[in-house]
Amino acid sequence: MKKIKVGLIGCGVISDIYLKNCRSFEHLEVVAVADLEQVRAEQKSKEYGIPFVLSVDELIHHEEIDIVLNLTPPGGHYALCLQALNAGKHVYVEKPLSVSLEEGKALIETASKKGLLIGAAPDTLLGAGLQTCRALIEEGAIGQPVSATAFMLKRGPEHWHPNPAFFYEAGGGPMYDMGPYYLTAFISLMGSVKRVTASAGIPFLERTIMTGEDQGKKIPVHTPTHISGNVEFESGAIGTIITSFDVQATQTPFIEIYGTEGTISVPDPNTFDGPVLLNRKGSDEWVEQELVSDAVENLRGLGITDMADALLNGRPHLASGDLAYHVLEIMHGFHESSSLGKHYEMHSSYSRPAVVKQTLISGGNER
Repeated sequence: MKKIKVGLIGCGVISDIYLKNCRSFEHLEVVAVADLEQVRAEQKSKEYGIPFVLSVDELIHHEEIDIVLNLTPPGGHYALCLQALNAGKHVYVEKPLSVSLEEGKALIETASKKGLLIGAAPDTLLGAGLQTCRALIEEGAIGQPVSATAFMLKRGPEHWHPNPAFFYEAGGGPMYDMGPYYLTAFISLMGSVKRVTASAGIPFLERTIMTGEDQGKKIPVHTPTHISGNVEFESGAIGTIITSFDVQATQTPFIEIYGTEGTISVPDPNTFDGPVLLNRKGSDEWVEQELVSDAVENLRGLGITDMADALLNGRPHLASGDLAYHVLEIMHGFHESSSLGKHYEMHSSYSRPAVVKQTLISGGNER
């Protein structure tokens, strides 16, 4: 079977789950790793049996590599993705697609011009949980969706991350860090967004690192850490999302979809599994639903193996650049709406693809 060969840039914490999963997906082979700290790349190469440890430039231009997997912090997404596209490589990047809307648009346009694929995390929309919610909505289990809510409320990452400064720079904050999971779920379940509005704030101008070698160090905050946004879907439904690094505790649900005939309680969109709960009109009972697939583990990398399958079979891929750009524009729109005090009219739109193939989920046999 033909393998699509991948070069991974950025050997930080998130790289482990990608490297573990990618070697079990039947269409993929990671052949090279690169990192600004070469010792980290060498450690990953040894641990996962990867043939080449290269510089970033060498990896991007390596003739065997088909897809560049960019796992660098958000500030490095645009430049490296653009370099890879210009080198003729397909690209898959961690969320968000880019820090700025202009950069994200440039990546989409460059990929289109060169006939290349660009995709981005999150790929949790391909998991059993969100696919089950999608199936329930399409079969009419809650009637016509009319509204939705999403909440990502927690303490800041300085409580657990040893190097949290980038979370508080441009392109960080709870919306750019965690919003892509929730907004991708919104779009995959409810469709394209036409207009947004929001209020955003920075309650604390600095944070104190609570763990690691820099424990006790103060870091400045340069981006909003509490964002409350409303989205108007093209269908006419209305959604509300709140993301925050300023909440000590909460009992709010992750996501709920409200329809004319019932409500779906959507599982954590940062995971692939359930539970999915359904409450039908006229009932006080929440009923857990059987999941539609076995994609319930931490399957990060499912989006890139779908891209590989798409390349081999000449079809559109699912965790696409168009989806990631629509999410990016929503997040950009929230911040602009808050700054200007008015609605933001969306310029992009997104057409949802069909549900994920079961064969894609079950591919590979070493998990």
